Amino acid sequence: MGSNFPKYWMWSEAFDSLHRAERLHREVFRPSRSASRIPTWEPPVDVLETESAVIVLVAMPGVDADLVDVALIDGTLIFSGTRSFPEEMGVAVIHRLELPQGRFERQVPLPRRGYGAVRRSASNGCLTIVLEKVGVLGV
Repeated sequence: MGSNFPKYWMWSEAFDSLHRAERLHREVFRPSRSASRIPTWEPPVDVLETESAVIVLVAMPGVDADLVDVALIDGTLIFSGTRSFPEEMGVAVIHRLELPQGRFERQVPLPRRGYGAVRRSASNGCLTIVLEKVGVLGV
């Protein structure tokens, strides 16, 4: 190992950190194949459950929630749409481009139960989908 050991150790740690960061980025915005075989990307989601509803939070900065197609099929929430490049892309010099563009589609299996009304809203770059549980008092 000799006198260069600290130098190699520091580079090793730096490469490990970069590898972990790249892996996390790929998992958060991982490309996928939709049922239609069109290349897509999958936005990250959080799924929460309360006594009366299941809430799905979808990270989609720059996407109009009204243009997202949402369906509930056989206990799976399916949503899809497109994130378009901003108009400035045509004339701008790009220094960094990390947010995925183009068509997205995600299928999220839900807890097994019956669902009634499906509501959606957008806030702070997230689409919130609320699926009310059937048979819960007050719903």
